[in-house]
Amino acid sequence: MKFSALTPTLKGIFLAISIALVAILMANWSGVNSILLSLIVGVIVGNTLALSDTFDPGVKVVSGLFLEIAIVLMAFGIDYGSFLKLGWQTILIIIITIVVVLWATLFLSKKMSCPSSAGLLVGFGTAICGSAAIAALAPSVSRDKSDMGIAMAVVNLYGLLGMIVIPFLTTGWLTDIQNSLLLGASLHSVGNVAGAGFAMSESIGEMAVTIKLGRVAMLTPALLIFGYFTSTADDSGIKTKLRLPWYLITFIAVSILGSFIHFSPDVLSYTKHGSNFLLAIAMAGIGLKVSFKTLFSSGKKGLVFGAILFGAQLLVILFLIWVFDI
Repeated sequence: MKFSALTPTLKGIFLAISIALVAILMANWSGVNSILLSLIVGVIVGNTLALSDTFDPGVKVVSGLFLEIAIVLMAFGIDYGSFLKLGWQTILIIIITIVVVLWATLFLSKKMSCPSSAGLLVGFGTAICGSAAIAALAPSVSRDKSDMGIAMAVVNLYGLLGMIVIPFLTTGWLTDIQNSLLLGASLHSVGNVAGAGFAMSESIGEMAVTIKLGRVAMLTPALLIFGYFTSTADDSGIKTKLRLPWYLITFIAVSILGSFIHFSPDVLSYTKHGSNFLLAIAMAGIGLKVSFKTLFSSGKKGLVFGAILFGAQLLVILFLIWVFDI
């Protein structure tokens, strides 16, 4: 490739990296998720500055290839061995809750006419692990990058609200193990779970994060199953989206391998930080292409949709805690 052809690509990549670095610095200062901040800063820059089309090739690379590599790196942190150590009652509560939320997502997305695939992404992020789950599913179900941005904004908002509100509502009412189950099986990111759990007590924080990591381990099977039900049939009746892209095949392979081979702490640290950095860059690129008009019009339905699913998720977990008498 000639340098003259490469330069426009580099312009977009450097812009997205710059936005991601600013967001990371802001996150270190504020404590807000850097991936969400990258999206927000990207949206602001894209809507306030008149960027020329020369940035588009690079923005396409970061919102495509960078995102796919980030998804592959996520897989190193999945450990099915730890999931199996949670105990059958906890495992059953996690699986039932995920299944109910995903079923409700498929059902309500049609009934409520939630815009395009944003509703599917909100539901998947709510059921599994927030931004990471949305990032992993989005390329398979949505061609509109703004859907991913809307879903991440909605899921992170309710994750933050849940982290703040749930401890106030359940302290003195639920036992430590019940609080751990409620937090670990409902809140959207590991950061949300840790923030809420350790604010209540060290033992609740440790148990809740362990349960949350078990829920994260369900990402691989959930991607396959949910991907099947959200796929469309071609003229021959074959589900076209079952032809998994390279990054999902690699993600599945690495996540399974990681359950048999224990990666060193250094490898896990590098892949985690690498995944987070690439996700931040990808979110910056996606944010640059999200218009305020699209965000406001589609975001309203997404907020209502996300609230219903999150509320239903909490009720299911509380019901299962009562059923199993935990």
